[in-house]
Amino acid sequence: MTYLRKGILLSLLVLIGCETQGPSTKAPSNLLYQINLSSQEEGLVDVIATADECNYFTFKFGEDPNATLITEANGIGQHQFSATGHYPLRIRAHGSFDVFTEAWDTIDVDMGLDTAIIPSSGYSTPLAYSGYTLVWQDEFDGSTLSSDWSYEIGNGNWGWGNNELEYYRQENTEVRQGCLIITAKEVNFGGFNYTSSRLVTQGTQSFKYGRIDIRAALPSGQGLWPALWMLGDNISTVGWPACGEIDIMEMIGGANPNQGDERVHGTGHWSHSGNHAYDGSSIAVTNGSSYQDEFHVFSIIWNASSIKWYRDDVLFYTLDITSAELSEFHEKFFFIFNVAVGGNWPGSPNAQTTFPQRMAVDYIRVFQP
Repeated sequence: MTYLRKGILLSLLVLIGCETQGPSTKAPSNLLYQINLSSQEEGLVDVIATADECNYFTFKFGEDPNATLITEANGIGQHQFSATGHYPLRIRAHGSFDVFTEAWDTIDVDMGLDTAIIPSSGYSTPLAYSGYTLVWQDEFDGSTLSSDWSYEIGNGNWGWGNNELEYYRQENTEVRQGCLIITAKEVNFGGFNYTSSRLVTQGTQSFKYGRIDIRAALPSGQGLWPALWMLGDNISTVGWPACGEIDIMEMIGGANPNQGDERVHGTGHWSHSGNHAYDGSSIAVTNGSSYQDEFHVFSIIWNASSIKWYRDDVLFYTLDITSAELSEFHEKFFFIFNVAVGGNWPGSPNAQTTFPQRMAVDYIRVFQP
């Protein structure tokens, strides 16, 4: 039995519990493995396996039929557990699909309940407004995301068009304590030095006009780039920026002039005579605080005439969209939530940037007249 506890890196070299399976007696032999629990990242487990006459390995983390199954030629399997538990681990060294040697072990994961990542105070908005109907909401109750959301995985083209430095994974998202939590980590995965998550409602929930409220607490630090934003439904046919983009909230972490942990930005992007055009503004918190310290509500009120940006019901920018050049903003848009690491705008993390960093979203609500 291998017991791995939070905050401690434990390794055990074993040759136990091995069983030769399959129709041939020429299965791989001398199966050895090592289990490591990260001392820096809660729930992150690495398994390193070796065997003689082996073509590839499979690793199964957990006991349910949908447990993560990883196939690797190099003998290294990695999994991010999201909850405390006692998890079985199956390792197979394969000569072929049907010819293998396997070993079983267990992993004890102790995830400390970090309540500090979810502020206990902050601004809030009502569930009803005069003249509006609540047409869609997600309060992020329970323990799983609704089917309205899907994940965009990887690093996209040219770092999602921004030279971002992270690899987006589903495992960096969790729902707990009534919040959606996206965690950016300094972890090597997929050839990148950081991981995070990017969620979309593309194909499920999109809207034209209305009031949108998103209550969130943000990460902080140089190189962090959290965003709550929207893209036009027709992006797959007309491309960007012709589809339009509405950045309800972006924060460029650090302490740079005119941006940083204390300031958020609201921006509209569109195509002007075939070229990228944009306009927007920003608003800061005061007294040396940051958007990490408590919840704030980031809102837009969008109609046929304008898009207005608010932070905690304080108006800080209005974009007139009556011009024919801004026709993008009279179509349906879907939502994107993500925490980028690095990129053209924020630059890279530096020695003062700490990880993990998290964005907690308490709710999103869409109201229409």
